[in-house]
Amino acid sequence: MDALLSAMAACADDPRSAAWQELAHVVRIAGRSDARLAGLWPPQDVGPVGASPAWCQLARLLHVLALCDTETDTAVTDWLARHATRPDTRAAQSTGTLNTIGDQASLHGPSVQSRDIHGGIHFYPVPRPTRSRVPSPRQLPPLTAHFVGREQDLRTLDALRARHPSYVPQVLAVCGLAGAGKTTLASRWLHAHADEFPDGQLHADLRAHASAGSGPVSAMTVLEAFLVALGVAAIPPDLSQRSALWRSLTAELRLAVLLDDAVSAAQVRPLLLSSASALTVVTSRSDLSGLRIEGASVHRLAGLPEQSALDLLAVGGGARVAEELAAAREVVALCGRLPLAVGLASAQLALRPHRSVSALARHLSEGRGALDALRLDGEAVMHAALDMSYDLLPPAPARLYRRMGLLPVDHYDFGLLAAIDDDPHHADASAGTVDIAAHMLVEANLVEETASETYGFHDLVRSHARRLGEEGEDAGQQDRTMRRFVDWCLATAAVAESILSPSHRLPGHDDLLHAVEPTPLDGPEQALTWLDTRRNALMGAVRHCARAGWHDRCWRLTDVMWSLFLRFRPSQMWIEAHRLGFDAALRSGSRPGAGRMLTSGAIGLRDAGEYTEAAQWYRQALGMATADGDTRQQAQALNGLGHISLLDHRLDDARDHFEEALRLREAIGYVRGVALSRGRLGETALAAGDPAGAIRHFDQAHRELAALGETYEATRVLALLGQALCLHQDHDEGTRRLRHALEGFRVGDARSELWEGRCLELLGAAAESRGDRAEAGRHYEAARDLFRRLNPGDAHRLDDRLGRL
Repeated sequence: MDALLSAMAACADDPRSAAWQELAHVVRIAGRSDARLAGLWPPQDVGPVGASPAWCQLARLLHVLALCDTETDTAVTDWLARHATRPDTRAAQSTGTLNTIGDQASLHGPSVQSRDIHGGIHFYPVPRPTRSRVPSPRQLPPLTAHFVGREQDLRTLDALRARHPSYVPQVLAVCGLAGAGKTTLASRWLHAHADEFPDGQLHADLRAHASAGSGPVSAMTVLEAFLVALGVAAIPPDLSQRSALWRSLTAELRLAVLLDDAVSAAQVRPLLLSSASALTVVTSRSDLSGLRIEGASVHRLAGLPEQSALDLLAVGGGARVAEELAAAREVVALCGRLPLAVGLASAQLALRPHRSVSALARHLSEGRGALDALRLDGEAVMHAALDMSYDLLPPAPARLYRRMGLLPVDHYDFGLLAAIDDDPHHADASAGTVDIAAHMLVEANLVEETASETYGFHDLVRSHARRLGEEGEDAGQQDRTMRRFVDWCLATAAVAESILSPSHRLPGHDDLLHAVEPTPLDGPEQALTWLDTRRNALMGAVRHCARAGWHDRCWRLTDVMWSLFLRFRPSQMWIEAHRLGFDAALRSGSRPGAGRMLTSGAIGLRDAGEYTEAAQWYRQALGMATADGDTRQQAQALNGLGHISLLDHRLDDARDHFEEALRLREAIGYVRGVALSRGRLGETALAAGDPAGAIRHFDQAHRELAALGETYEATRVLALLGQALCLHQDHDEGTRRLRHALEGFRVGDARSELWEGRCLELLGAAAESRGDRAEAGRHYEAARDLFRRLNPGDAHRLDDRLGRL
């Protein structure tokens, strides 16, 4: 940039000079890569080149193009080699009056030279310590090969940036319909201005229009990714802390941030920069009025100009577009001149070189095509374009696409695709053909591969696939597809249960768990991740079973989802699933299933603070189990009633219930249940002010659970043992046990954010009892930050603790 501006200044006053004429030639060469240069030559500004916006814009664009276009780079380099200005030092050297600063030293601040100083003056730089530094992030989406018709929009963004006050942070919002090319435009413009942001460019997809299970992306998640990209090793757990660290870290940086597909101003605010030399660009389908009111510059992006849309169509259609110009104009009009829709139409012409443009236009205008869509909104326009892609699919991927659209899921595991494509009427279905079909859907841009053997729909494509599934599959096939989906949920959730809660499985009810091949899960971490990311799909399957009258599947699926409920504590989902499961178990005639739904569902009610209803569920389960002679279920119900009594501080009732449950479990040899009842007796002793008695119960329960491989329950009891030891004045050993439990809850088999927070609170209490208020405050704050997201009531309790420090 400096070299270009310096050389331009030398020739700017003489359009007849060789340097001027050769620069005009350089501009023509570079103009082959970017048509905007034609409007920049010759610059019209009067005055010094360095202060001229026109000359600066010309130099900047030449600089950017030289970085990515070989022909432009050669032309600019050759011109600079002939015309770049250099300081003439020979005269000064001949008089002996030149003083030099040696090496890379520099003078800072005012300096005075007293008369003449002869000879060389050398300043030696003080060595600076070197430190490793994370490379500046360069996360902008790559430039697209076919970018047409947005010259005016680019100039508008330039003008909005130029008019913005230089002393405040700038926010630019690009808004418009789906498929208008908002992200492409913003990325292209930011790439052209990349040299203005040497500290990096960051990008985040906020997924405003993702499905309920996978988006929008929270500011917490985005800030974590941004802070990691800037080299932060320890990420604060709280949103306000992350946002404050983000603003502090970027206060002096020249940084550009692209926030793509925002749902609202509230989603964006925690991500805004505080540096006046930084820039935030936001894209959204909404107007983001909140940001506009707060000073953001907003540019609304419309469809392409007609000629530009025709040029884009000709990328795939070639000479056919010019030969059938009227039909081509009809196609781009039916596509709303939206770049994404026109691009899909262009791709179809490329894939079918013998298809006429007139035939394409007829296809778009028939039935529920583009004419209907144009009367609605941008999403409907996409349906028309997606129909074109679908019509070119062979039978196998088209069949898979329709069935995928029927499912209430966010993530499509390969095992799920294999399950729903297994059809006795289609002998060609196999793992190999499913893999090929999925690959073809990815190539057709109808499906994206989001991870290894995991697929997802763009939100617009999902609605298109659902419509085709409902219209293209008969009722019998729709029913079979949903049944196979539910069976896959059962099978894979059972795998997760066997990994995470191996003793939970209800004996004698495994017949439904092996109907299809499950998705393989490699260990506890993968099992937990699968349950967490598929929770909406699993709940969708439970609801469908209830609607369809698949009673056995309904309560069995709820039962094998136990690890999801236990580890992630989604109270409302927990309660809803067990209400549906209990009704289904009764309708199916399974009293063991009904009892299981009552005792497991009561825990969800208890976690939600609904103690009265939880106790009613436990009593109903106890009555059924007593009538059926089911000792194990009697003990389970008694243990639950004891826990409700403990929470209500009715300690004698709690102790009686736990001791009776322990006796019953010992009688039938239910070792896991025995250990759990011992743990509850330890909690009762602790609540009664008997830490010594609690230690005896906890120590034995921990050893029994660890021997069974019940890592989660063993770690939970370990934390309670640490608490009891601290209360028994054995602070060192108690703190050691608590720290061990805390690490267990953070990673591995026992991972649980709820118990991570409880361990932090117990460590804070231990530090407070030792008089270490600073350490207590750190632990309480960390626990509160976790509970704010998990349980507001617990967060309020931590606020009280902090207030008393």
